[in-house]
Amino acid sequence: MRLDKFLKVSRIIKRRSVANETCDAEHVMVNGRPAKASYDVKVGDVLEIAFGQRTLKVQVLSVKEFTSKAEASELYKVIE
Repeated sequence: MRLDKFLKVSRIIKRRSVANETCDAEHVMVNGRPAKASYDVKVGDVLEIAFGQRTLKVQVLSVKEFTSKAEASELYKVIE
């Protein structure tokens, strides 16, 4: 699954277009490297997303095409 779609499906970022722009601005790191929106997310990847002064660091636990709002947080684990 593409990185921008994973960020939307997991509800870390609400809109895919915003997720795409965030990746283009190099505010998303995967396993310590800047990642493009087209990066193929795999289970075990560590994502770091910069929201202004705050950074969210999560580990991917599952990759699903669709998920409900209640199950969205089960796709990842917050590390920091």
